[in-house]
Amino acid sequence: MTGLRRVLLVDDDAAVREALAQTLDLADLEVTTAGSFVAAKDHILRDFPGIILSDIRMPGRDGFHLLAYAREVDEDLPVVLLTGEGDIPMAVSAMEKGAFDFLEKPCAPAELVEVLGRALAARQTTLDMRAERERAQSGDPAARMIFGTSALAEGVRERVRRLAKTAAAVFVTGPPGSGVSKVAEVIHLCSEQARGPFEKRAAAGLDRAGLHQALSSAAGGSLFLDEIRNLPADTQITLIEALEETGQARVMAGSTVDLDETMLNGDLYYRLQVASVRIPSLAERPEDIPVLFRRYVHQASEQAGLGAPQITPEHLAALMAQDWPGNARSLMSAAMRFVLGMPEGVSEAAELGLTEQMARVERSLLIAALGRQNGHASDAARALKLPRKTFYDKLAKYGIRPEDFRR
Repeated sequence: MTGLRRVLLVDDDAAVREALAQTLDLADLEVTTAGSFVAAKDHILRDFPGIILSDIRMPGRDGFHLLAYAREVDEDLPVVLLTGEGDIPMAVSAMEKGAFDFLEKPCAPAELVEVLGRALAARQTTLDMRAERERAQSGDPAARMIFGTSALAEGVRERVRRLAKTAAAVFVTGPPGSGVSKVAEVIHLCSEQARGPFEKRAAAGLDRAGLHQALSSAAGGSLFLDEIRNLPADTQITLIEALEETGQARVMAGSTVDLDETMLNGDLYYRLQVASVRIPSLAERPEDIPVLFRRYVHQASEQAGLGAPQITPEHLAALMAQDWPGNARSLMSAAMRFVLGMPEGVSEAAELGLTEQMARVERSLLIAALGRQNGHASDAARALKLPRKTFYDKLAKYGIRPEDFRR
């Protein structure tokens, strides 16, 4: 289980409360216990980073009162209620009143953990979407146009803001489909040149005259040259000369391939390395996939004139189990297929079964941790809160080499 782990456990029976807390603790969940609604009330806040598990029958304010209060504070806060064995009418009433789910006591630990896992996944999605909306409404283009709630996504936004404050030429890199030209445009929109034009040109086949024309068109703004490695050699020299002049357009270059000095004019290569930003792949930040997919589904629904279909936690888990070599672009395509009722790739992932899906998610999280820590295995293990031996065993299991992630 990944993501949120916090459970507020409410039960007036101390023995039952202790037994349930032990079960949840063994499932690696973070448990806060309360013996009554009054004791639990102070923990129930909007944006509470977890879920609630409560008995229904309690003296004074019962579980239904707690459910009503929780929904008043935050209507999206999942509350799982415990009912007496065979008490079907009460269970039906609980669902009608907005409970996430109900369980009969005594319940099997595996069933309890499975239900709470679904509730936690739903809560994680809710909180991620709220954070994303707040970022999108916060004002600057970096918040509105670069999506994701992970530390890597926030790192890109901060890097973009810093680069926007300079006048230096910028080099934007990222894997195919990650939005290299989009990030360049965000830098432009965050800069003092935002009111000027943003011109995009393919570097392949761009001759010297074409470069001069592009610089003229972008005067007072920014010129983005896509796949800079394909710029003809003589045009590269002209570009170096243009970078030495002031008062022209700001130049930004992009590449979906890792470059070295042998792939460009050496002078141009080192000039571009001064101010650069790298867009991480989705494989490095799988925790962003649910947030991005929900956004793309909303956009696709509007474009198609259709209602947005429900996205289940199981569907999101299947998405996270995939590698997404096409990154954001392929995730957008998957969202459109999902809206149109044709989610072939996700269906295939879902048919793998829980064990294989979880293995793929685990592999993605290991890769993401190594990417964030620049291939330093000890730091990645610490970030995932795993013993080093366990971490290395998992790397061996999936054939992952830390050195492949060192930059």
